[in-house]
Amino acid sequence: MKQIFLVEDDKEIAKNLTLLLRSEGFRVTYASSQKEALSMLSEHTFDLSLIDLSLPDGNGFTICTEIKQQSKIPVIFLTASGDEASVVTGLNLGADDYITKPFRPRELIARIQAALRKSSGSSSFFEISNLSIDTTSGIVKKDGKEIFLSALEYRLLLIFIANPKSILTRERLLDELWDAAGEFVTNNTLTVYIKRLREKIEENPTQPKIILTVRGIGYRLGGKYVSE
Repeated sequence: MKQIFLVEDDKEIAKNLTLLLRSEGFRVTYASSQKEALSMLSEHTFDLSLIDLSLPDGNGFTICTEIKQQSKIPVIFLTASGDEASVVTGLNLGADDYITKPFRPRELIARIQAALRKSSGSSSFFEISNLSIDTTSGIVKKDGKEIFLSALEYRLLLIFIANPKSILTRERLLDELWDAAGEFVTNNTLTVYIKRLREKIEENPTQPKIILTVRGIGYRLGGKYVSE
């Protein structure tokens, strides 16, 4: 179970974030000030840090600097300050991502998972049946020939790849696609994108072998799955 270090001075936000993260299977250690956070860093080991930029006794930049001096764990800033100077400063200090409040819960979880995959050197190349996906370049090939997916079609495919052993409900797919698109995605829209994606990646879209329907629940990834 991954350990998240949360540094946030707003108690209500911290409470809600802790509940969200724990519901996604993370353990959470919480600090509400720069002093408390720096003390905890010397006593605990974490897998990722979520840091508020503005703290009552300092700022998140100092904590980020301390973390990066001690380890290579990902740092994601959570802040109400979205000005360019703050973003640039945070990234120059080694932060892996910068999320401006308010943010969508599923988007935050997706970014945390992406940062954890990147830090652990997880696979960036996948094969399912006759399909290959290189997430570094964003290239998808079918029978060795590149095929072109829209942004939402590609995002939908990545969701299945990231959850190869899970049944994905329509509600979860809608939630994650909405976060990626930045706009409302309806049930009908999801049906259309599943159909379009199958037409591009399946040998026979009417008898899919890669994206399988779990009747009454949602979908799951089928076919022989290999990652490198």
